[in-house]
Amino acid sequence: MRKTIPFLFLLLLSLSAMAQKHCISGYVMDAAIEASNILFGKSTKEGLEKLDEATFLDIFDGVPQEHITRTDLEAGIPIVDFMAVNTQIFPSKGEARKMTQANGVSVNKEKVTLDKMMTPEDLIDGKYILMQKGKKNYYLVVVE
Repeated sequence: MRKTIPFLFLLLLSLSAMAQKHCISGYVMDAAIEASNILFGKSTKEGLEKLDEATFLDIFDGVPQEHITRTDLEAGIPIVDFMAVNTQIFPSKGEARKMTQANGVSVNKEKVTLDKMMTPEDLIDGKYILMQKGKKNYYLVVVE
C-alpha cells in the first residue's frame, strides 16, 4: 500500500496541473459548463445566446445542418412548414405535426406548439436556429 501513495500523489499533481492549464480563466470554465448544460438538456435560449459564435459552433460540430434564406424567415413560417418544407428535419408535415403535438419539438431549447411562427426573432447570433426533435436529435439551421 505504501508504494501506491507516491504514485497517487504524482497523479493528483499531474491532474491539478492539467486543470490549471485548461481552466486559466473563469470564462473558459463557464463556457464548458454551459456547453454541457446545452448538450444534456438544462440550458435555455438565454444560455445559447451567451455563447460566442466559435463556442456555439464547436458545441454543435457534427450536428446535421439545414440552410434557409433570411427572406423566407422574415415572411414568417409556420413551425410545421419550417420543419418539413423549408428544412428536412421531418420527412413529412404529418410527422412534424404529430411530434409537435406530443411536445417533442424545441426551438432554441424551448418547447413549441403548432401555432409557433418562425421569425427572425428566433435567431441566435443573427443567423442560427437550434432545432431539437425528441431528446437527442439536434439540427442547426443556418439562415443566409
